[in-house]
Amino acid sequence: MQRTTATLARNEYDLLIIGGGAFGAAAARDAALRGLRTVLIERNDFGGGASAECFKMVHGGIRYLQHADIPRLRGSCHERSALLRIAPHLVSPLPIAIPTYGHGRSGKAFLGTGARVYDLFTLDRNRGIRDPDRKISNTRLLSRDEVLSMFPHLRTPDLSGAVVFEDGQMYNAARLVLAFVKGAVEAGADVCNYAEAVRFLWKGNTVRGARVRDQLTGDEFDVHARLTLNAAGPWADYLQNDAEHFGSPKRLPFSRDAYFIVDRAPSSSHGIAIQGLSRDKDALLGRQTRHLFAAPWRDKTLLGVWHKLFPEFPDRARVLPEEIEEWMAEINTVYPTLQLKPEEVSFAHCGLVPFGETATATELSFGKESRLIDHRHAHNVAGLVSLVGIRFTMARVDAARALDLLLKQTERAPAAPASDRLPLPGGDIENFASFETEACRAAPPGVGMKSMQALVRSHGTHYRAVLNEGSNAAVASIPGTSTLTAEVRYAVSHEMAVHLDDVVMRRTDLAAGSHPGRAALLATAAEMGRLLSWSAERLHQEIATTEHTLQMHLARDSSSKVASDRAAHRATVDRASETASPSHGAMLAETTVRATA
Repeated sequence: MQRTTATLARNEYDLLIIGGGAFGAAAARDAALRGLRTVLIERNDFGGGASAECFKMVHGGIRYLQHADIPRLRGSCHERSALLRIAPHLVSPLPIAIPTYGHGRSGKAFLGTGARVYDLFTLDRNRGIRDPDRKISNTRLLSRDEVLSMFPHLRTPDLSGAVVFEDGQMYNAARLVLAFVKGAVEAGADVCNYAEAVRFLWKGNTVRGARVRDQLTGDEFDVHARLTLNAAGPWADYLQNDAEHFGSPKRLPFSRDAYFIVDRAPSSSHGIAIQGLSRDKDALLGRQTRHLFAAPWRDKTLLGVWHKLFPEFPDRARVLPEEIEEWMAEINTVYPTLQLKPEEVSFAHCGLVPFGETATATELSFGKESRLIDHRHAHNVAGLVSLVGIRFTMARVDAARALDLLLKQTERAPAAPASDRLPLPGGDIENFASFETEACRAAPPGVGMKSMQALVRSHGTHYRAVLNEGSNAAVASIPGTSTLTAEVRYAVSHEMAVHLDDVVMRRTDLAAGSHPGRAALLATAAEMGRLLSWSAERLHQEIATTEHTLQMHLARDSSSKVASDRAAHRATVDRASETASPSHGAMLAETTVRATA
């Protein structure tokens, strides 16, 4: 993938897709597979919004039993199966235990029966999944002793055991979005990040593309298209701030869904459903309160999700330090033996998704389906459909629904592809465990097991192309991490990474749940600066911006950590300066002084 705006301005497209999150990326792939001349633009980086900030769960719909919503249950299960089929390197099953207590709605009989009913509704859940390790198992019941061996903090007199069901978990949500983007490109689509749709282009009451601003240069140009899909998520409504065509602006409720990562090794390979203190007022069956989840992820634990009505501009969404303390207090109240401490939080994430239309600040109504708007009916505007997605899991099928609706405005709509069966780039893997073992066995000298495993999980069958990027020095690790320099080079040359935080936050595992350390930032910036010919000023700016992004995710002051790293990392920086070209070494040295001042 190569970033260019000249092609976008020159071509006439069948379809313009605005928004490069999960839903827009899935739509671009689907449209290109249908043979449509497709262009995808994203105002920031691909997957840089709610998609990258999601809880990394691939939900199979068991929660919809309590709403008695069987079609939604079946649909979610189908999409979980699809992701396990087409992206086995990025999605895998995750067993989740629901502790049981006494009798009634919290008892093993009630919850076990519900989970087995779910099994019956999803008997076809493993159809077409080749890898046995990617198949979703049936419900299992655990005894009290089995539960306590995995989760000692649950030791209470009335604990009777647990019901275990399986869902899916993403290895890296941002790379899953990128896999859809790459799939679109392979099918013939044009894509461009840092290209913001400023306003629609009009022919009467018909949208015919958009005026686009290149965020890197400030230049503006027109992208012409017969049809437009607005998949900009929480930013979608702002494109419709046009009273002449859309009437008075109306912004429906959004939830700031947030979770945090605890730097505590999981006690089990199972996740656990924790009974929180908030209610789902729309539930017909089930427990009195909503479940929170503690899920193992790599060597850390994810805890969430908390919901909050968020009426402000989407760019202002963040997690505040005092909120972390409130959430930890809630978990420690429910399970006091956990004794979570604020200093254990290594990262906090949040993204905006639709709430139910009746949601208020004090009475939450959780969103259930993506918002799909045909503007012919809503505003008498042709050529435009808006899709605001609610769950990453449903991105592929909801994108297809949006395209089907949009293509009703054409005389001959192309047939929909079997996109739930076609592997995403890197995902054509029969058996992932065998594939990973063979890749690690054939690792180049100097590449450790952890680096190879991460490389294979991120890139699938494309890992060889990453290793072939550049010279032998590219297989060296970024200081203090298992990420290879080759991954940085590949991100720049083949994955449209143009900013430091593109690589740190989304293309690699550098910031997977914690600050990667000052040395890692400096080394990554130095490599990108060499490849992209950054000036000293640009290098300093990139490091400062990425540090700010990391601080926002840390949701607390980590200046003491950064300060303690500086002396230890200065030798690494000096060595990097010595091995770079004279001009680049001087640039790095100057930036190091300025960025650490």
